[in-house]
Amino acid sequence: MADHEIRDKTILIAGGAKNLGGLVARDLAARGAKAVFIHYNSTASRAEAEATLAAVKAAGAQAAAFQSDLTTAGGMKALFDAARKAFGAPDIAINTVGKVLKKPIVEITEAEYDEMSAVNAKAAFFFLQEAGRNLRDQGKVVTVVTSLLGAFTPFYASYAGTKAPVEHFTRAAAKEFGERGISVTAIGPGPMDTPFFYPAEGEDAVAYHRTAAALSRFSRTGLTDIEDIVPFIRFLVSEGWWMTGQTILVNGGYTTK
Repeated sequence: MADHEIRDKTILIAGGAKNLGGLVARDLAARGAKAVFIHYNSTASRAEAEATLAAVKAAGAQAAAFQSDLTTAGGMKALFDAARKAFGAPDIAINTVGKVLKKPIVEITEAEYDEMSAVNAKAAFFFLQEAGRNLRDQGKVVTVVTSLLGAFTPFYASYAGTKAPVEHFTRAAAKEFGERGISVTAIGPGPMDTPFFYPAEGEDAVAYHRTAAALSRFSRTGLTDIEDIVPFIRFLVSEGWWMTGQTILVNGGYTTK
């Protein structure tokens, strides 16, 4: 199942231990990637990181994992430094890191806002910075954002609001890195069927989200499945390189801009 655009490429995935990041790691390894460098955030994810490592190696790629707090510039630099030491300069960098908070604006604490900003905006900025410093020429960068960037809705101000800057980070990076042939895109899934989704939502909200997309009735869960997003990431880091500076909402008709 090797893909000529992915074959022999070195790939770094932030948040690559599980869920969407883990599935992307497995998919690209199966399509001929030379090496996959997997980031995970804490010891709580170590077992899942090790399982993903084993799957990547079984698919024929080299693999290594690295634990780091990506909410600091130093932590992000350490991640890219470790990837270069392990496999050389990456060809592809994918950032799946994010944090959800559903809460009225008047109830959000300063500490909650700071954490959301650090995970969703600051980490994304320094990921792009290190990608620009470390990727090979004609590399590919993808950041996962959210389809709520196209929504008019309450309660997600600190989530969608701290993902929103990534749209401009993406445009700016695409302009700045374009002279080296590096494409930079963002992809916004709809509400995804992952363990991160359900704790933030009540039963009524889950029921709504399961029917909100135009194509919901044809989905296994009614939500965006991680399997729905992987082909788009794969395309953007391979044949889809000509698309750059864009934020693409992939959600079965849940929201649009």
